[in-house]
Amino acid sequence: MDRRRFIASSAALAALPAARAASNRADARWPPIGLGTWLTFDIGDDAGELSRRAQVLQRFFDAGGGMVDSSPMYGRAEWVLGQLLPTIPHAGRLVAASKVWTAFEARGEGQLRQSLGLWGLPSFDVLLVHNLLNWRAYLKTLRRWKDAGLVRRIGVSTSHGRAHDTAIQVLRNEPIDVLQITYNLADASAEPVLNAAAERDVAVVINRPFDGGALFGPVSSRPLPGWAAEIDAANWAQVFLKWVVSHPAVTCAIPATQDPAHLVQNMGAARGRRPDAALRRRSAETVGRL
Repeated sequence: MDRRRFIASSAALAALPAARAASNRADARWPPIGLGTWLTFDIGDDAGELSRRAQVLQRFFDAGGGMVDSSPMYGRAEWVLGQLLPTIPHAGRLVAASKVWTAFEARGEGQLRQSLGLWGLPSFDVLLVHNLLNWRAYLKTLRRWKDAGLVRRIGVSTSHGRAHDTAIQVLRNEPIDVLQITYNLADASAEPVLNAAAERDVAVVINRPFDGGALFGPVSSRPLPGWAAEIDAANWAQVFLKWVVSHPAVTCAIPATQDPAHLVQNMGAARGRRPDAALRRRSAETVGRL
């Protein structure tokens, strides 16, 4: 981790909001660890690859998973989900989340309907304006879909630490239900946005909780620190994820994987103790020294 990002990460920990009841976040009731599909589910119709993704989904639901997040931006990921979800028992557990992603307002409605068809669903649980692209127009579209019963919750997404000022503007001025944003031990720059979301009872979904996998490089040959046992973390993935979901504003994190074994490790972060403020600081300090 570079020094600038570590300092921002450590400083932000001192200003965490106190946990409090929040109607929208409480009503969401999503399991804390979901599943992203960026890159990992953008595959063709090779039987072996499809079987591997089916194992990922099966183990995800077996471990109590709920939210599966995708987007038209993710290539064939939505098609793959549509092929595999009917083959895997998940009744009552799936939280289907997708996005609208096109600069041209006239194409948005068709893209959303195409996503519904690819997933093979009558409606979505969550729809977001992907990376805030043309968000003013598409929030109106998503509200119409919500009024029509085609989606339960709507909002916006951003990633890679971008457009935080715009995200706060949306939170303060638009009636949204969900914010998706990047937040991890290498980049805690989203703290002000998370706090704004908590103030407005908006559910928060975290993308890139492993910083695109970069967090694992410095720890690949290092044993877990002794304090990991205090939060029931059996591996580094669980250390990283427990740090993310222990933030009071965070509802769910959506790590992506194509490896069934890694999926099981990730889902373990939903169980056991989470770090308190002191252990969050210690986690950031430990990772920042690597």
